[in-house]
Amino acid sequence: MRAKKTPVERSSFRQRAAGARLRSALRAERPLQVVGVINAYAAMLAERTGFRALYLSGAGVANASYGLPDVGITTLNDVLIDVRRIAGATQLPLLVDADTGWENPRKAAREISAAGAAGIQIEDQVEAKRCGHLENKQLVSAKEMAGRIEAAVGGKTDAAFVIMARTDAVAREGLAGGIDRARAYRDAGADMIFAEALTELEQYRAFVDAVKIPVLANITEFGKTPLFTVDELATAGVSLALYPLSAFRAMNAAALRVYRAIRTQGTQKEVLPLMQTRAELYDFLGYEAQSFKARTQKH
Repeated sequence: MRAKKTPVERSSFRQRAAGARLRSALRAERPLQVVGVINAYAAMLAERTGFRALYLSGAGVANASYGLPDVGITTLNDVLIDVRRIAGATQLPLLVDADTGWENPRKAAREISAAGAAGIQIEDQVEAKRCGHLENKQLVSAKEMAGRIEAAVGGKTDAAFVIMARTDAVAREGLAGGIDRARAYRDAGADMIFAEALTELEQYRAFVDAVKIPVLANITEFGKTPLFTVDELATAGVSLALYPLSAFRAMNAAALRVYRAIRTQGTQKEVLPLMQTRAELYDFLGYEAQSFKARTQKH
């Protein structure tokens, strides 16, 4: 189990701006485990578990909040709703999937930062994007993507706010092509690199050696990248390990099982062991403290 922060560390951590908190977490843990959350309560669960950083996936917003596939349909305003809710529920730094920047990366960086996030990730696909682990992805030119990064950097109001550049180029242009793009994005101002859909640890090592800035590995289930452990990623020099939708997929499977049990058996008795108890829910929410605060504010 990864080490948890001491009370003194937590107090100092909470006093910093979001971008600084993400950079601090990265110094404290390598690889930094960045876990995906789809709402404020999931963020609270992750924080209590001991994670140091959170991620809001574009697919999570599209799938969970709007019941849509992640193909570039959701907007900046759609994402901002979830950013504000999550950032308001936890002090953990939140990295946000900004897709392709919605044709205005400068605005995306400025508004997502103002909503409480610690950084954004922008990718080099065309506007009508596809999941990074599917075939037939189409990319913009390296020059156009570098322009996106420069625009995002120009939108920063917090110097520590993180601009991460994701490249999907390895699947189409090979390892050398992906690295060339990553270097160009770094030179355009990217603080970190998201190397998507790699299949070997040595590919991560090649990125790390080439770009000399933190590299993120997307350890998503049912994709092209093996489920490498943090120890394995550490041997390749990876700085961040991302788990964008792990809990969301587990929630969906559990919910479907519960719905089926109630519908077919006429009772939920069989699936009670799957459920969080009322007492556990109230504990995570700080129910008694909030109830006392509400009562005292009325008098």
